[in-house]
Amino acid sequence: MIATSISTPPEDLPVNATLPVVVIGAGPVGLAAAAHLLERGLNPLVLEAGTSVGAGISRWAHVRMFSPWEFTVDRAASALLSKHGWNAPELSQFPTGGEVIERYLKPLAGIPEIQPHLRMGARVIVVTKQRRDRMKDAQRNDVPFLVRYEDAQGEHEVLAQAVIDASGTIETPNPMGASGVHAIGERSLRDRIFYGMPDVLGAQRSRYAGKRVLVVGSGHSAFNVLSDLARLARQVPGMRIEWAIRRPSLRRVLGGGEHDQLKERGQLGLTIAKLVEDGVLNVTTSFHLDRLDTTAEGIVAYAEGESIAPVDEIVASTGFRPDLGVLSELRLSLDHGTQAPLALAPLIDPNQHSCGSVRPHGAEELKHPDAGVYIVGMKSYGRAPTFLLLTGYEQVRSVVAAVAGDWEAARRVELVLPETGVCITQFAEEDAAESAASCCGTAPAEVAELATTPAGCGGGPAQVEVTPCCVKDEIAKTEEKAGGGCGPAAPVKAVATGCCG
Repeated sequence: MIATSISTPPEDLPVNATLPVVVIGAGPVGLAAAAHLLERGLNPLVLEAGTSVGAGISRWAHVRMFSPWEFTVDRAASALLSKHGWNAPELSQFPTGGEVIERYLKPLAGIPEIQPHLRMGARVIVVTKQRRDRMKDAQRNDVPFLVRYEDAQGEHEVLAQAVIDASGTIETPNPMGASGVHAIGERSLRDRIFYGMPDVLGAQRSRYAGKRVLVVGSGHSAFNVLSDLARLARQVPGMRIEWAIRRPSLRRVLGGGEHDQLKERGQLGLTIAKLVEDGVLNVTTSFHLDRLDTTAEGIVAYAEGESIAPVDEIVASTGFRPDLGVLSELRLSLDHGTQAPLALAPLIDPNQHSCGSVRPHGAEELKHPDAGVYIVGMKSYGRAPTFLLLTGYEQVRSVVAAVAGDWEAARRVELVLPETGVCITQFAEEDAAESAASCCGTAPAEVAELATTPAGCGGGPAQVEVTPCCVKDEIAKTEEKAGGGCGPAAPVKAVATGCCG
């Protein structure tokens, strides 16, 4: 039986501004959205599928973040906490995921302004428009959203003036197959595969101690796993660590190093480089996994006839993808490749985006044909990597301003992001075929000095080529513009084919 939590207004009435704004997910970005809604005098309803706040983060609670507390706490949330005597952490310290939950999210969820608006164990099943399937045009923007969720008592419906989806992507990891689907044999081996970042040195130590382990993936999640496995191997004899990546070399994979303004992230890349140099990690490049076989010697991974020595366990640190099923009855504007909102996609698409950081963006880039629905946080990036919490906080500040009707504030940029220290144009020889069809040519001599600027595009040595597109991106940063430097920030078509986005 379905219980309707809010009475249904007549169909011909416009969306009622007194209805709540439903926020899906009680992680850092979802709770920040609630704080900003309250600051604007709006009524949030936060629906969280987990039994506690930060349920997604709890899956990597043992991992230390690259961002210090300074970049981990939202302004509006901090203001609410401070009213209740919150003992803020030292801003320069780097928290683990577990510390973020215990020292920030749980206190925030417990204050009287936030707590009444939370529904834990409430999994959203679908979001639609009241009495409007996605085919129906008539008065579509004049009716509220209908959000159906399920908890221990059954199914419920609530009407909402707007919906902010901050549910993340942690529950939908990418499969390991190079074609975007599970490799042959991957499903049958799921009890020997961990997706994400296992607690190698803690709760899951016995699973990996003394074992032969294959790590698949080239992002910072893989780096964390490899680093932990290397530490374990120093403590327990007999281990062998294999690492498979799709790229033809490690140069871009290892990132910005000392030029990364998030120093912990840069240091991790340097650590992995040293482990490879010392032979602790056996790296296989250009490995496009298509099959896993179980043999008497162990699990063997194959790619176009090439294979990796048998292993006992596999860690798939291959990233995540958005689950868009709950929004399937809404009219969304999503990029075909990244599955990010169409206007955001060129800013984050690694096929186009030249430099490692993304210009601040908000409601303008996140809006959809169905007005009032926004995908924010990690989920807004679709399949693209390198999301920072600060980005999510700026997203919800802007989105909430738009929901409140303050589009001047919604379009205003209120964030300066740290640089990654890596620029795709540093790897021109690796991407020669791709760059031939892009704007990534050699920079004019008069702008070559930008290549030596640490806060610029890569901060590399003077001989590193810097593209005109990347120079424009640098100028955009100094002017604190939203969008990319390869054209105006707002018109999507002006930046869609640029290599900086």
